[in-house]
Amino acid sequence: MARSLNRVQLIGNLTRDPELRYTPSGTAVCSFSLATNRSWTTDTGEKHEETEYHRIVAWNKLGELCSQFLVKGRKVYVEGRLSTRSWTTQDNQQRTTTEIVIDDMILLDNKGQSAGASESVHEEAAPARKAKAPVKHEEKEERVESQAGGEEEISPDDIPF
Repeated sequence: MARSLNRVQLIGNLTRDPELRYTPSGTAVCSFSLATNRSWTTDTGEKHEETEYHRIVAWNKLGELCSQFLVKGRKVYVEGRLSTRSWTTQDNQQRTTTEIVIDDMILLDNKGQSAGASESVHEEAAPARKAKAPVKHEEKEERVESQAGGEEEISPDDIPF
């Protein structure tokens, strides 16, 4: 049996505030854009940076939570699948777009939160497609973030040798 995989993981910043809409049947759908950056240095020492923009879509409770917690500029981790759809415009032109339909989202910055905490929202693959409530990660992760952020000073007495 042949297997296939359609999985996308991104870390980036929102380029605009999320837009929440509802289908005629009452299903929530939230869309927003995410920018990811890539930088590299050429053999000659010249630095380059490239930005990619991604269309993100969240459905049901996850969509409602995204519209509630996300704002332009926030750093976020999203995970989902690629989805391509086509439609015909009013002037009879054929359009196609590729989006990332997410089922997991983690806030990575501290805007409006206590220092070092992050929130995670995950949509189950079960037929009910319920989303978990925001979760604060354990103290161990907070310590790693504070050390990486350089907020704590290290004195010579702290060095073990």
